Amino acid sequence: MPERAQVRSRQAGAPPWYINAMYDHNQLEVPDSFVALYLGPGGLKPGATRAVVTARYELCEELAQHLLEYARAQHFDAGWSTDEVLRRCHQGLLTGASGVSEDEATWVVRRLAELADWGWTEPNLPA
Repeated sequence: MPERAQVRSRQAGAPPWYINAMYDHNQLEVPDSFVALYLGPGGLKPGATRAVVTARYELCEELAQHLLEYARAQHFDAGWSTDEVLRRCHQGLLTGASGVSEDEATWVVRRLAELADWGWTEPNLPA
């Protein structure tokens, strides 16, 4: 039972809807920064099911991972600044073909900057 106590202690600060989510079949932990995209007024419960939020997170995380090598190549080969690379990636994600919302596009670009270790914290992105 010590494992259960550890899970409970990790979930102590989690929102009520998230408790015991670690027992889902994939045990994927969605970061708070992504869950925040779905929080409604009051910020206590997302406006989508956990399954939907998890699926959207997986898509956005995969996009960020996929864009990483492209972004690095554009930075080094094309000589674009990191801000320019991230701005252009964001513009591309805002097209309907990307399949992500505007908030998700911004999250993907922030995650991309984090993965690239570019130290970029606040976007200067056009909507």
